[in-house]
Amino acid sequence: MNGLRSICLCIDDFGLHEGVNEAALALRKDGRVHALSCMVGAPAWTSGAAALRRDTGGPTDLGLHLDLTQYPLTMPPDSWSSLWMRGTLDRLSPADLRDEIDAQLDLFEQNIGRRPDFIDGHQHVHQFPQVRDALVDVLLRRYPYQKPWLRSTRSASWQLKPMVISRLGNRALTAEADVLAFAHNRRLLGVYDFTGGPERYESLLSRWLHLARQGDLLMCHPSTQSVPGDAIAQARLDEFQVLSDKRFDWHVRSNFVRLEAMSRILDDERFAGARRAM
Repeated sequence: MNGLRSICLCIDDFGLHEGVNEAALALRKDGRVHALSCMVGAPAWTSGAAALRRDTGGPTDLGLHLDLTQYPLTMPPDSWSSLWMRGTLDRLSPADLRDEIDAQLDLFEQNIGRRPDFIDGHQHVHQFPQVRDALVDVLLRRYPYQKPWLRSTRSASWQLKPMVISRLGNRALTAEADVLAFAHNRRLLGVYDFTGGPERYESLLSRWLHLARQGDLLMCHPSTQSVPGDAIAQARLDEFQVLSDKRFDWHVRSNFVRLEAMSRILDDERFAGARRAM
């Protein structure tokens, strides 16, 4: 098709609770999702990792959803706003950050049996001042020859929330990633205020697919069940209803989009770039 673009659909918060895990595995089996971002300190991570080892879903990138706000392993949880402010003022401990990142990567590898394909952050903390430097330091030490790709939060629109998220540190992160040869997605789609029900989410999804460019990442947060204490419980149910419906496939096709693992998209782009350089 003319104008066909390859993008990746990523489910965030895998391991948070069983509803998220069930939704992720079902959508992966149906070939609608090609990346899972994993919270290794969360209550349902152990069972989710075991299910991933048994699951026969299609090619899927598995990544670390770096978590400093809900279930970190070695540090007390903190709010995203406090982390961003303290990082901006150089008030975070680089050694403590590196230890926490190492601990989460260790647990990921122990449960999955390999390095993560990518790294992003719960509430986008991976791009925050000081956090991004500690993250890059750890990744360069651990994976000097097979670097995971990093999530860029570059906004695909002029709407307020996507722009605010991007301004929290994306430009510095992607600049450092480019210098140090870390691949990253082009832009981030899927940002909204988690309101409006399934009808609004379907409308937003159609718009994101229409806006999508080659190499974009579309994040989502579906669940099969509502869990007490989950701040976006209803939105998770709404997202799963839309993403599991047959109309989702029509939205993808009608917008000339192909869903693939981001690592494959990036490999294809590197191969194409190498051929052009010959």
